[in-house]
Amino acid sequence: MGSTGTVLRELRGAQKSAKGVSLYSRYVNRPAGRLLAAGAYRAGLTPNQVTLVSALFTYTALAAVALVEPSWTLGLLVYAALAIGFAFDSADGQLARLTGRGGPDGEWLDHVVDCGKLVLVHTAVLISFYRFGELSSDAWLLLPLGFQLAAVVTFCAGLLREKLGKAAVAGAPTASPVSRVRAVALLPADYGIFCLVFLLLGAPGAFRAGYAVLAVVHTLFLAAFLTKWFRELRALRPG
Repeated sequence: MGSTGTVLRELRGAQKSAKGVSLYSRYVNRPAGRLLAAGAYRAGLTPNQVTLVSALFTYTALAAVALVEPSWTLGLLVYAALAIGFAFDSADGQLARLTGRGGPDGEWLDHVVDCGKLVLVHTAVLISFYRFGELSSDAWLLLPLGFQLAAVVTFCAGLLREKLGKAAVAGAPTASPVSRVRAVALLPADYGIFCLVFLLLGAPGAFRAGYAVLAVVHTLFLAAFLTKWFRELRALRPG
């Protein structure tokens, strides 16, 4: 087992492509995940165990959102746990590539945890609104449901685009330059940026406003993504 410095250098050489990745994921989450992956490697953890650690941080934070009255302290703790969980979500794949211990089971587990996260985060917000929100209108309860729909459809459609696209062009080169403009444009849709809104839990009105803005932004991104992915897959149609 090499030194931590050696492991980090190997991890840097085993990174996924930066194409289609926002600046946050590229310069914040992936480097944080690299450090966690190095620590997990030194501790002898498997990629699947790292995935479960990610789930523990994330799901504990979401349970707190649903069950604990909002406050500035809660917001800080929730954000920290979600950010750490997101970094571990990056670390599991990096560890798998470093050790060669990845496989269909690990990819499946990672996607299951991610899907559960997307459902639970908005369910937790809905429960918090209902229990602690003192809402001016019950219509606010529809907001997390709409946000949840946009998030889950984006996630599932993106996975299908990736799988169907790979199947259609198997063996063909897909390399293309990484666009910094696109990396900046994708920031509002990045999960790591979304997590920042929980820092506003101590000011319920500000949290609802920020959450509503993000819901609109994610819905607009969903429309853009669906249009783009449909056109890309249609272009792969034989003949």
